[in-house]
Amino acid sequence: MIVHFLAPAQAEFAEAIAYYNTQREGLGFEFAAEVRKAIDRIIQYPEAWSHLSKRTRRCRTSRFPYGIIYQIKGESLLIVAVMHLHREPQTWRERLPKEEQ
Repeated sequence: MIVHFLAPAQAEFAEAIAYYNTQREGLGFEFAAEVRKAIDRIIQYPEAWSHLSKRTRRCRTSRFPYGIIYQIKGESLLIVAVMHLHREPQTWRERLPKEEQ
């Protein structure tokens, strides 16, 4: 499966890594590893995670309060958001056309 990030999702991911690295050396890299594990779980079981809409699902990370918002499109995994779960939970919707949500 090919993994694609929307540009805002890639930016969120990079910003979160940088933030956690300022909190404790190496913590950002631990966060990145946790996100990669969640993406691996999605690839292995793409239909297993909670629906947020008809086409969009969320897989939570185990250690950090983040969710990976994604869609499966054929053999591709589209990461829509790498989202902190205590912030605006619906902002990912603005990233997709209404018919894609």
